[in-house]
Amino acid sequence: MRRTEPQTIGALFDEFFRTPDIAAKVAEGCLPDTWRDVVGNRIAEQTTRIRLERGTLFVHVQSGVVRSELMLRRAALRDALNARSRVPLVKNVIVK
Repeated sequence: MRRTEPQTIGALFDEFFRTPDIAAKVAEGCLPDTWRDVVGNRIAEQTTRIRLERGTLFVHVQSGVVRSELMLRRAALRDALNARSRVPLVKNVIVK
């Protein structure tokens, strides 16, 4: 389909990044920053690894106290991460 009206580069980029596959990949790339925004700096410093596999977020934490706190708040973390990334990216959170 040919466009008859000229568009700005910004509008074309916005349209490109709104496609579901591209938006999910961008959100997955921003996941460490989103994690820090959701849990805060103190807990993010205790986090050693974050990885996302098939909708499951695996979080490795050094401290046992932080681990137990995150285990209790898994559903809230999932909802906050999905809301912040604007894409339903995380289905489960597993804390190790």
